[in-house]
Amino acid sequence: MSSKRDRVAVVTGGNRGIGFEVCRELAQRGLTVVLASRDIQRGKAAAAELVSHGLDVRPRQLDTTQGAGVRDLAVWLDRELGGADVLINNAAILLDEDGDVLRIPDSAFRDSFDTNVMGPLRLCQALVPGMRARRYGRVVNVSSGAGQLSGMGGYAPAYSLSKAAVNALTRLVAHAGQGRNVLVNAVDPGWVRTDMGGPSAPRSLA
Repeated sequence: MSSKRDRVAVVTGGNRGIGFEVCRELAQRGLTVVLASRDIQRGKAAAAELVSHGLDVRPRQLDTTQGAGVRDLAVWLDRELGGADVLINNAAILLDEDGDVLRIPDSAFRDSFDTNVMGPLRLCQALVPGMRARRYGRVVNVSSGAGQLSGMGGYAPAYSLSKAAVNALTRLVAHAGQGRNVLVNAVDPGWVRTDMGGPSAPRSLA
């Protein structure tokens, strides 16, 4: 088995906010980090900042709503880096935050699920089989307290519903990884000062 320094991590939505900080911290721990972002120019700029500090970070364009792009990423990872050992499903969207669940258009729910739920599912389907075959893998799905059923209210219905589904997806993929040293978890980072969280959030990235 390869050493920790040889591990490869993929972080979606890695060009800013929580994703960028995760890229930094994983790379500082000696992993090769694939910084995936929809906007490749922003991804390259973010990766260049981390590389300037001596970190091994590789930018890759990825729209998680496009299955072909996810499959292409998996092929590239196998060919260039020997596959992915760690997957951080961080990319997400927040639509109609203050909307009424009875009035929000169908499109907001469809778009939220396509990015927030189907995106992580596509990546798990593309990358976790390789982890199982190599008998090592770590998957972290970035969820939210908004997706916790016991505390769910009226906040951001499309986002909250999608994050509840992410929690269910986490359990399903965790079951699929049992016995193969593939650990799958969801994490709630809390309310963080990012573009999505806004300037009033109580938590900083660092």
